Amino acid sequence: MFEIIKSGGWLMLPIVLSSVIALAIIVERYWTLRVAKVRPKEQLPQVWLWIKNQELDASKIKELKQSSLFGFVLAAGLTTSRHGREAMKDAIQQAGDHVAHEMEKFLNTLGTIAAITPLLGLLGTVLGMVDVFSDIMLQGTGNTAVLAGGISKALITTAAGLSVAIPSVIFHRALARKIDELLVMMEQDSAKLVEAIYNDGSSHKK
Repeated sequence: MFEIIKSGGWLMLPIVLSSVIALAIIVERYWTLRVAKVRPKEQLPQVWLWIKNQELDASKIKELKQSSLFGFVLAAGLTTSRHGREAMKDAIQQAGDHVAHEMEKFLNTLGTIAAITPLLGLLGTVLGMVDVFSDIMLQGTGNTAVLAGGISKALITTAAGLSVAIPSVIFHRALARKIDELLVMMEQDSAKLVEAIYNDGSSHKK
């Protein structure tokens, strides 16, 4: 493996570095975006129980805000619920925008890696072919072993670039889809809480 990387030339360094960064982002995002961590299933029933039992106070809202991303959204809505349904919805929307930004962290970097690694590979191939034609000018076309070796070396960077880019594209789209699904679930659950509070005809005191 090291010999292949070495034979690809100096452009293999940014490609290898990009692969390490992409892998780190993919692992970190999948770990961070676990449903149980982002939107614990017991959180909404717990909040509603606090409201029904009139136990919701500033300390519980603070605890809720720090517990998860979904808790952050709920806390924002509950803090403004005394000002009416629309104020609560607006607060939830603003908190949702903030949460979406947090969940999309590093995705732009992953997308950039997916876009630039094939170009780095292509650049390596172009530079390699320049070397091949230089060898042809110096030695002629009689030495096929030199030409074959040069062409093989030139194509290594393209293969390496595509090997990094293809998984990066796949995981970028998979993560974007996962984030969309989590945001939809949080939006639906937040809407349920708003409707439950105001249809029940009650609110809470901060």
